[in-house]
Amino acid sequence: MSDSDAARRHDRLDRIPTAGPRNSLWHWTEAKGPLRVVLNYLAVWVIRIAPSLRLKNWVLRRLGATVEPGVAVGLEATPDVFWPELLTIRADAVVGYDATLLCHEFLQAEYRTGEVVIGERAMIGAGAVVLPGVEVGADAKVAANSLVTGDVSPGTTVAGVPARPVDGGVGDGDGDGE
Repeated sequence: MSDSDAARRHDRLDRIPTAGPRNSLWHWTEAKGPLRVVLNYLAVWVIRIAPSLRLKNWVLRRLGATVEPGVAVGLEATPDVFWPELLTIRADAVVGYDATLLCHEFLQAEYRTGEVVIGERAMIGAGAVVLPGVEVGADAKVAANSLVTGDVSPGTTVAGVPARPVDGGVGDGDGDGE
């Protein structure tokens, strides 16, 4: 992942300025209706604890996310609570245990929203965080506990904070550790 990948992410974000002396999180009720956030939160709670992949995908679709066939969302994985409709997970992608897919970020004087796209057969490792506006390409792999701040090219393996391409990958996905 290069600096230009992070720049592309920033170009895809919608920026909404907030007024006043406090940071933008104090304005969350203006950004999204409180009842909608409560309902989304309850739905995300179900997604986090339900063992059924079909149920998780069904609930995500009801929240407005695009979820293609074969998607596997692990236990404790957290899709965006405020803007789940900005999430697209392509066919046969895996979102690992306790991964977080954020479609928003509250900052000091503004909040930002952006679509997150997880490509076909992409794998997001346990505990990884994907920031708003990021596109993870088909067959890409994000290592566990990585912070994805920019796009991940198809077939690329990234790891670290911030996530960067790694030589040789972090496993080939066949479970043998090589």
